[in-house]
Amino acid sequence: MVAIDANDARPGTKLLIDGELYNVVERAHHKPGKGGAFVKFKLKGLRTGKVIDQTVRAGTILEQADIINQTMQYVYQENDQFIFMDLQTYEQMPVPASVVGDAAQYLIENTDVQVTLYEGQVIGLQLPPKMDFTVIETIDDAVRGNTATNVTKDAKIETGLIVQVPMFVKTGEKIRISTEDGKYIERA
Repeated sequence: MVAIDANDARPGTKLLIDGELYNVVERAHHKPGKGGAFVKFKLKGLRTGKVIDQTVRAGTILEQADIINQTMQYVYQENDQFIFMDLQTYEQMPVPASVVGDAAQYLIENTDVQVTLYEGQVIGLQLPPKMDFTVIETIDDAVRGNTATNVTKDAKIETGLIVQVPMFVKTGEKIRISTEDGKYIERA
């Protein structure tokens, strides 16, 4: 157990509360005119995604989770397991699809991602904020000249994800997409 004073817990700190892992999203220190100071936290569950509010007295000792962030490379998918490789030891680690979640839409072989480990198990992963993909198919929905605003069409990328792109994007081109919201950014 790594102990941390509630006054020192900042956004991004990982805490273990009642056996559950939480990330500190917001922190506010309050000193009322009467009585002792307290610290209010907004916490997000790392496994569940559930957001809770927690209030403790200033100076309370909390349990900080021993989390490791490590760069790993996505190798391949086998059934409902995504296989990642440790870049130092070349050891392969299967990660369940439930942990990968929506990130699966952006995973292509040999992509480096930040993997979050707790007690040797993967509890989450962080993709690069922008990634490049090849357009494998485009679907023309609008005819140029018939609209007054920016014209977009559907494009299917190599992972199967459908993205809205400008009309000038053609099949076979590389495009850059935001992995945070899945939106087209620019040609790569």
